[in-house]
Amino acid sequence: MCTASMVVIRLDLLSPWTEFSAGRPTSVQPTNPSKMATIHKVFYQLPGKALRVCVTGAAGQIAYSLLYSVAKGDVFGKDQPIILTLLDIAPMMGVLEGVVMELQDCALPILQEIKATADEREAFTDIDVAMLVGAMPRREGMERKDLLKANAKIFQSQGKSLDQYAKKTVKVVVVGNPANTNALIAMKCAPSIPKENFSCLTRLDQNRAKSQIAAKCSVPTSGVKKVTIWGNHSSTQFPDAMHAVVVKDGKDTKATEAVNDDAWLKGDFITTVQKRGAAVIAARKLSSAMSAAKAICDHVRDWVQGTTDGDWVSMGVISDGNTYGVPEGLIYSFPVTLSGGKWTIVDGLSVDAFAREKMDITAKELIEERDAALEFIGN
Repeated sequence: MCTASMVVIRLDLLSPWTEFSAGRPTSVQPTNPSKMATIHKVFYQLPGKALRVCVTGAAGQIAYSLLYSVAKGDVFGKDQPIILTLLDIAPMMGVLEGVVMELQDCALPILQEIKATADEREAFTDIDVAMLVGAMPRREGMERKDLLKANAKIFQSQGKSLDQYAKKTVKVVVVGNPANTNALIAMKCAPSIPKENFSCLTRLDQNRAKSQIAAKCSVPTSGVKKVTIWGNHSSTQFPDAMHAVVVKDGKDTKATEAVNDDAWLKGDFITTVQKRGAAVIAARKLSSAMSAAKAICDHVRDWVQGTTDGDWVSMGVISDGNTYGVPEGLIYSFPVTLSGGKWTIVDGLSVDAFAREKMDITAKELIEERDAALEFIGN
């Protein structure tokens, strides 16, 4: 039964401490969770049919691009009703109120309800999908290790809240950097949720790699398949085109043959993708937003709806220690296929000495990040 639109807004006075909201520093004070600000807007109700989707860092620039795509059906389908919960820090509630207004003004037929809150319990209760975008921002010249200390506590808290309040079937994609290690922390702090339900975003790196190959071969990006990102979402990642395919003139051709430039594939191609995030920051003075939002949509859409036959995608997922020599327990980017809401690592790809070295370098960085982060949270 449909109900009239309803708005509940609670805004409480807070005192200052330093926190971050998806890319912008803010002065804010700790407060009682029961007195967190909340904006709740119900448009209509169809009990039992809506997917509950949470986006953190919801007042930030990535979320601003992401939320419209999710709410209009690009991820879960044009006929799938959506309930959005938006999580950010309390001082950003004024900004979130504006975001809620804009979402309402888009008149999106599948958007059933929106709740914007600074309370993790309210944001995570009974959610089906968590897009953990918010984190301490990466600034120009900042080393990834500098992010570890700042983000470990954030994802420890969110992991515990997911464990306590979310559905045990929740699918979690971590975007906030360092994404692999943040996903690992959240996973370890949510022991009642299957480890396979946690992932980190490396689809942005894959999209970057596809676009580089497509431009080199003068084909649309849809004509590039089976590009792989191995390892960490960092400058040590290994973008690998050795198994990729380029569709040109209606025929599948090995990317190595279509590119016909081995030095480029082992040199500028790799470094361009590895450093693309830093290049965007240098140019915009802000991190990637539009392309990151698109990649999040791609990642979750394929996880829910499945990958295309004859192709695979890259996701940071838990290693079992038996695949491609990657140590057990790391969140490491692999080539995967997806079906029925589950991922499967593409096994049996050949790994030459060049690839082996690159894969081991990025695994070593992930081990170092893991050890430092887990020590910081006392795990």
